[in-house]
Amino acid sequence: MEHFDVSGLARKTVNVTHIIIGLNVGGAESMLKRLIESHGRQPDIEHAVISLTDLGVLGAQLREQGVAVYCLGMSSVAKGPVVFFGLRKLLQRLRPDIVHTWMYHADLLGGLAARSAGLHNVIWCVRSTDIRKGGSKVTVLIRKLCAGLSGRIPRVIVCAAEASRRVHEAVGYAPEKMQVVPNGFELDKLKCRKGAGPAVRDELGVSQNCKLVISVGRYNPVKDHKTFIKAAGKVAAGHGDVRFVLVGRDLERSNTELVSMIDATGHSGAFYLLGERSDVPACLQASDVFCLHSVTEGFPNVLGEAMAAGLPCVTTDVGDASYLLDNPDWVVPAASPSRLAEKLNAMLSLTPAERQQLGAVAALRIRENFTMDVISRRYYDLYRLVLASR
Repeated sequence: MEHFDVSGLARKTVNVTHIIIGLNVGGAESMLKRLIESHGRQPDIEHAVISLTDLGVLGAQLREQGVAVYCLGMSSVAKGPVVFFGLRKLLQRLRPDIVHTWMYHADLLGGLAARSAGLHNVIWCVRSTDIRKGGSKVTVLIRKLCAGLSGRIPRVIVCAAEASRRVHEAVGYAPEKMQVVPNGFELDKLKCRKGAGPAVRDELGVSQNCKLVISVGRYNPVKDHKTFIKAAGKVAAGHGDVRFVLVGRDLERSNTELVSMIDATGHSGAFYLLGERSDVPACLQASDVFCLHSVTEGFPNVLGEAMAAGLPCVTTDVGDASYLLDNPDWVVPAASPSRLAEKLNAMLSLTPAERQQLGAVAALRIRENFTMDVISRRYYDLYRLVLASR
């Protein structure tokens, strides 16, 4: 990982404007919010946010904290040209020191709008890895355009994962501009009151003796809930005391496609669909094992959050998941229900003390390497170095 020396740089207030496709709950959106909140303790940095679409849940929260949030109302890619000119006009008015864009659509529109407005300190942020799995044709095209412009538009390209950097260099992104700054976790905000976990179990009607395997993540092809559900069905066939909790957007009984997959296991009573929740730390506290089952990831926030909560984890080998977990015994190939079921069975066969020890090691790794204080400082230093270099 790169480290920056900014000793001696002038301490003027740095105005950073972030551009992102939207501000609903998601990995990149949550990381942006955490970054802004962590910099709230710095008197010489000020953030504003431009959402290309609408305010979203996180945008409303940022506004409540006094952060300027602007929304451009883009409802489809066809609205891109109109949004581009509105974005350029807004940037001309704001005149930030740094324009920090998040993900492909914002990298392309935000980068071009910033440069056409005379703003040269552009930082792109790349969050994904293999978009061929679940990415639309439009997104693939936009990434190709970004690759072609990467040598001219941004000053720096920040990747959230080493795996992401490798993939994007391979598709044509300028390697000399790329560096990795992983996600950071706010450990205090991942804590919940004692007893919150048992309360979730009571809500579900699950006894304290029952083992809970939790999955957290929106319903999307790249999250590959199909593989998780198939694996869970195999586990449920041999363990009458195991239940599976799915938390995330669209993970509800109204999702007929999802319910059909669950019914096909023959163990639908073992599954709980909780949808999007505001008490994910409590859901993690209620659980015994966490499972990440995606077919592609960059730097998986939710895996880090589960580790920080002290949960033993099983993960597919995607993005930087294996690097983050740092325990190959609990990593399986993506899209392999049988292998995933084997590892879940092995984890559930451990004693509670053995699982607790695995969780303690995982939590220590997060505390020592991936706290938000460490990561926000790296972004702070990066902003100042970009301003200092011409």
